[in-house]
Amino acid sequence: MKKDKSLQGVTSVPGFKACGIASGMRRKGRKDLALVLNTGENPVAAGVFTSNRFAAAPVLYSRAVLSKGATGMRAVVLNSGSANACTGENGLKDTVASAKAVGDALQIDPREVLVCSTGMIGTPLPMDKMLSGIESAAASLSEEGGADASWAILTTDNEPKTVHLQAEGYQIGGMAKGAGMLAPALATMLCVITTDALLDAETAQKALEVACAKTFNRLDSDGCMSTNDTVLLLASGESGTVPSGFTDALTQTCAQLARKLADDAEGAQHTVEIAVTEAESEAGALIAAKTISRSNLVKTAIAGCDPNWGRIVSELGTVPESVCPYEPSAVSVLFNGVQVCKNGAAWGNREDVPFESRDVHLEVRLGAGNAQASVLTNDLTHEYIHINADYSS
Repeated sequence: MKKDKSLQGVTSVPGFKACGIASGMRRKGRKDLALVLNTGENPVAAGVFTSNRFAAAPVLYSRAVLSKGATGMRAVVLNSGSANACTGENGLKDTVASAKAVGDALQIDPREVLVCSTGMIGTPLPMDKMLSGIESAAASLSEEGGADASWAILTTDNEPKTVHLQAEGYQIGGMAKGAGMLAPALATMLCVITTDALLDAETAQKALEVACAKTFNRLDSDGCMSTNDTVLLLASGESGTVPSGFTDALTQTCAQLARKLADDAEGAQHTVEIAVTEAESEAGALIAAKTISRSNLVKTAIAGCDPNWGRIVSELGTVPESVCPYEPSAVSVLFNGVQVCKNGAAWGNREDVPFESRDVHLEVRLGAGNAQASVLTNDLTHEYIHINADYSS
């Protein structure tokens, strides 16, 4: 039987090894430490990080390392259980020590190691477990280890998110975690994407920034931004292919991962695409879509399978005219293809809107132009409250 490459994620492309182990940082023997190694002869890395001013120690460290030169980056170590955020100077020292431990174990320069963490904010890394775990992980690296790595980075996720894309002459793989605190700029997440394409650092960074802007930055689960958001791109160059259209292929890969994140959002019963169309500009349409996606009234209505278009237009009405111009009397709203509002007033039969599928498509037509933009979100259920109320206990 042919193997599903997408399940291997980061090791689904040539030039990479990975593993995921249980180091003891998480309870019940759960996998909690992942290691990804770029074995290619032409390693290149790129990164996009949270804009949160309380950025975690691993974010500060990895961002600084990448800024000094993305060529030669060899490894990423990722842990769950502790975010190592708001941990002061000791947190930075622990991050540096983690990178050094990886470097020593793999016999590479510690400056070729990137670090990612996820978990409770304000909780120091249990360094005894972290360091012994890194030693075990280094010995467990495998070209088949991508699946285990994808499990090791999860927190409140129900399942890992992995992907594989076959492009012309090269491949892209990846893994991501994130189920709550999913808000644009970035979506709250850890994500490692690998490719065997032959890239230079500038091309990799520009492509990643564009891909994130069009995908992860248009994902909004609950309007909350994390301190640890990190998206990394690692290129091994093993295919020998200098790709054309790499940005489009990378964007497609990120879009698949973003969709998996939305589908696994905490407590969600519906994955919702909000498309604002017939806008004067894409920027205005995007702001309008994000504004609607942040409304708890809209999200709870969808949880109740109620096509309450009044909540949508009232939220739309808070967007300044200077940002997104339109005439309220020209606005229409459609739920899953069924029009429930036309020219700013009720239209059709709300009971005709189908809600049997998990997927909900909400379209808001502004009647002001030809531009459009979409945002992925989800409904808001009681389960979301339970998950987050019990998270630290």
